[in-house]
Amino acid sequence: MVAGKTSTSRKLARTCGVASVDLDAYVERREGKTINQIFSEVGEEGFRAMETEVLRDFSQRDPLLVSCGGGVVLKSENREILKRSGFVVYLKVTAEQAYARVKDVSSRPLFRDLETARKTIDGRLPLYEEVADASVDTVDKTVAQVAREVRRILEKEGILCQQRR
Repeated sequence: MVAGKTSTSRKLARTCGVASVDLDAYVERREGKTINQIFSEVGEEGFRAMETEVLRDFSQRDPLLVSCGGGVVLKSENREILKRSGFVVYLKVTAEQAYARVKDVSSRPLFRDLETARKTIDGRLPLYEEVADASVDTVDKTVAQVAREVRRILEKEGILCQQRR
């Protein structure tokens, strides 16, 4: 949550000339509703089903940077899709840093206060680590710094922004 996934993905997409999609924003556009509205109408389980459907679809497109919501790892099917279909970079953030970055907690159904953020992040940490091929600490870094770090990792792996020789 609030690790800079979308901003980093957009920055990388611009500099590397590939497409980028934010799963949460895509679900919102597709459904014509905000995440909060979706949660209140169909609950978290209904939202997660939509998220899985969209993740499955985008996992078959190439090349594409996909910015996933922080809860995408909660479903085992999603973790399998992530591990099987791409290279996953986990952008790490502390609960304190995440809380400081949040402008409007009302737009985040699972992020209401610092204690909730701590519990959420701590509870998801093993799942993030399970799917991650690499991780980048985002604390006290700008989006540009994080994007450069991710780009170096992806270049080293031969995945993105490969230099012509």
